[in-house]
Amino acid sequence: MARSNLRYGLNKGHPTTPIAKTVRPSHKKGVQSERTKFVRSIVREVAGFSPYERRVMELLRNSKDKKARKFTKKRLGTLLRAKRKLEELSTIIQESRRAH
Repeated sequence: MARSNLRYGLNKGHPTTPIAKTVRPSHKKGVQSERTKFVRSIVREVAGFSPYERRVMELLRNSKDKKARKFTKKRLGTLLRAKRKLEELSTIIQESRRAH
């Protein structure tokens, strides 16, 4: 926020130039690198899907979304992880439909 040399108000204080903050390594946590993305795609290609993922994909194909969500939550532990996994698997199903 730019200061305006006033004694009061939102912009009070002596006008100064802001110092840019350095990016810490901890702030980069969770950002996926190109290499990691590539390695995971190769592993997925070679290993394929786990049995529970195949079952979830089958449930999604048969439009049993709630059952799939409950099953995935049971396997992964939290609803947020389950939602992410369902989103991932549903996009894979859509891509396979587009390919055919």
